[in-house]
Parts: sequence; C-alpha cells; structure tokens
Amino acid sequence: MRKRDVDTVTDDAPTVLVVDDDPQLCWMVREELEGEGYHVITAESGARALKSVRKHAPDVVFLDFRMPGMDGLETLKKVKEIDESTDVIMISGFGKTKTVVRAMQLGASDFVNKPFEIDELKIVLSKVLERKALTRELAQLRTEIGIRSIDESIIGDSPGIRQVKRTIEQVADSGLTVLIRGESGTGKELAARALHSMSRRATKPFIKVNCAALPGELLEAELFGYERGAFTSAYHTKPGRFEYAHRGSIFLDEIAEVPIALQSKLLQVLEHREFMRLGGKKTIRVDVRIVASTNRNLQQEMARRRFREDLYYRINEVMIEIPPLRERREDVPLLVGHFLRVYGDQYGKEIQFPSKETMDTLVAHTWPGNVRELESLMKKMIVFGTEEIIAESLMPEPFRHSGGSAEEEPHRPTRQQELSLSLKEVSRRAAVEAEIPLIREALRRTNWNRTRAARLLGISYRSLLDKIKEYGITTAE
Repeated sequence: MRKRDVDTVTDDAPTVLVVDDDPQLCWMVREELEGEGYHVITAESGARALKSVRKHAPDVVFLDFRMPGMDGLETLKKVKEIDESTDVIMISGFGKTKTVVRAMQLGASDFVNKPFEIDELKIVLSKVLERKALTRELAQLRTEIGIRSIDESIIGDSPGIRQVKRTIEQVADSGLTVLIRGESGTGKELAARALHSMSRRATKPFIKVNCAALPGELLEAELFGYERGAFTSAYHTKPGRFEYAHRGSIFLDEIAEVPIALQSKLLQVLEHREFMRLGGKKTIRVDVRIVASTNRNLQQEMARRRFREDLYYRINEVMIEIPPLRERREDVPLLVGHFLRVYGDQYGKEIQFPSKETMDTLVAHTWPGNVRELESLMKKMIVFGTEEIIAESLMPEPFRHSGGSAEEEPHRPTRQQELSLSLKEVSRRAAVEAEIPLIREALRRTNWNRTRAARLLGISYRSLLDKIKEYGITTAE
C-alpha cells in the first residue's frame, strides 16, 4: 500500500468524500487517494456525510449503498438537494439492477461493485472528474457565447439598454420568474430569448405564447392542453404549451390579456408547477422557467380589477424595463447599421449607410412603433435601394408624432410626391389615415378590450391585432 505523501496534496486538488460504515475501508481508500494528491474526507454514516457535504463541498462522493440508519439512496437524494453539482459514485456489494437504476435516476454519476481493486476506484474517479471538468468548460463556453449573443441580439449602447443587458446576465441562470415591460415593438421577445439562451436551459425548448392572439377559452386549451372529448371539437388528446416547454422556458407574451378567470389557473402553475388538461383528471407536473411580458401598466390593471394582485407579485420576481426608442436615440445609428447588414445579406443587396441628413431625420423621429418600425423602414430602404424612401415614409401624419398641437393641419405629400406615388399607394395611405383614429376610439370605448373593439369595428380579432401592431397604437396614446 502506498505511503501517504502530504506534500503531493495541493490547494486546488479535488476534494473526495468517502462514506462507508466500514472504518477499515474508509482508511484504505483515504490513504490511497491522498497518495495520488486528492483531499480526502471520510464519514461512517449518512448523517455525518451530509454534515461534511455542507461544510467541505466535496467534488466527488463515494457512497455505500448499505449503511445503518440512513441508507445510501436516501443519503444520495439529500446530497443532491444540498448541491446538485456534486458527483456521487455509488459503492454496491450486491448490484441489484433496480437499486442501481434508482440511484442513477436520483443523480448518481457512476457505481463500483464490491469487492473492488483500488485501481478500479481510481479509474472511475478519474473519469467522473474529467466529465466534471468538461461540464464546467462547456458551461463557461456557453456563458461566453451567451454574452456575445446578447450584444448581437439586443442592439444598443445607451444607458437604458446597458442596464437591460446587465440584468439579463445577472438573472438568466437564476430560474427566477421575469416580467419584461415595454411598449409594443421595443424588443421584449428578444430579451426573453436572451434570458433563455444564457441559462442552463438553453438547449431545451423555448415556447412562446401570444396571450393576446386567442380568446380566453382557446388560450386555456393552448396553455394547458386538453383530453379527447373535453369539448365538441376535441377529437384527440393534445398537450399544452406548458408540457412542450418542460425543462425549458415558456414566454407568456402580453400576459395582461389573459382573462381574469384564467389567471387563477395560471397562478397555480407558477406556484406549484402543476396543472390538469381540460377534461383531464391527472395532475401534470412540469419543470419550466416562466418569462412574461406586457405593454400595459399592471398596477393600473390591478386597480381596475383586471389583473390579479397575487399573480402580479408571482410573475414580478425580477422586472426588466425596456425603454422606447425615442428615449435612446443614440442607439438609432447602431440599429440602422445592424438592420442594413442583416437584411442586405438576406435580400442579396448592398446599400450605402444613410447620409448625415437622413440619419439626423431618423434620430429626430419619435418612433411610435419603436424598433419594429425602424426595422420595417430599413427593409423598405434596402428593397427600393434608396434612402429617399425614408423621408417619404416618415413625413405623413400616421407615421409622425412631431409634438405639435392637435389642431395642426396634418402633413400632406406635395403635388410632386403625389404624382410619384401609385394610385394604390395613395389609397393605402388614405385608408391608414382614416383607420387609425377609428381604431383608437374603439379601443378607448372598450377600455382596450380587443375582442369587443374588433366586434365594434366589424373586423376579425386577428386583423385588429395586426393593425394595432402595424400602426404602432399603444395604451399610452
């Protein structure tokens, strides 16, 4: 047996905990592993092992299956509860398949059968530590890639956007529920995707649910699924979005649109991560990270009894506020350059960066549709191959909020501009000018109940949503 050589143990050497009710075996393994340069701790019971795990945070635990009092499986479970990253190698003297499978299900990294040769033990330990080092390296790489990708997906260097990025980096891997607030078109979904891509769930599903796109009864079926026969057209069982998001993230876009009756069921999922499908009797449990967004003031919605207070505090563990584009004008040139590169490549066209005069116009614009409006304009500029399209697009009243009085005469195209437009384009612009005030009035009358507003306007719910997005209409107006 190798004599213990203390000088070979370094401060950064892995720490190994050996747990067995046989003190002779613990002593033997300790002598051999310390001779290889490991820090070794021993414990002769499950209870003492848990104390050592809390105190020393070992990298690897050798754990015997059979011990008096707390057995190996129970100890394994509690070790993983203390620190899920601790690798546990089970030592088995009987090797029953069911027990080994159960240990692997509880998180055991490997196992060794008794009696064993000490070299066998060392080989298994070496393999587990190699996997651990590789896992850490991949996690670091994933973090670095995530940090680079957040700068690529969320464009801007203004103080407000820098704060958004910092918050995402801080909470991405925490598992906390995040509420993202911002006007329509500011990039709430980009922030949600960045939270997912920088988390340990990055390789798992990211499921988006547009809560404003479906009436309440259909939204419930979409979120939680349904059993065959749950309602008239339920011809087969269908899993819900929460099930599809298992082990990943679910993004509840425009959560303020969830009907109050459905909010209680949503609260149950947030609190317990469990629910039942429509028409179902079986409780389904999911492991899912929840990110929500809204363009509304939820505190006002609570005061009007349209949003549950308990749900608000549950989804608002962390708040991310995305500033509107008019409050970060210094980001406009960066966004313009980004969109020109992305869509220039996509459309196979090269176009020069806008002139200073045109860029000044872009920076001065108030962007009621935010980044989405700028993105649309850059696409148009690339397709038509001229920056003159910018002045034409920004000058009509529906796309310009100059801050003047309501009585001012809306800007009209000059006679020369009118002649340069097709009859179809003139008709389209006239329709836009007529539609916007009607839609705003319908939304005002219905207290922004989009289903009722669509009915009042005589158009479909989906058409109303498209027009609200296209015209950049917000609750702040």
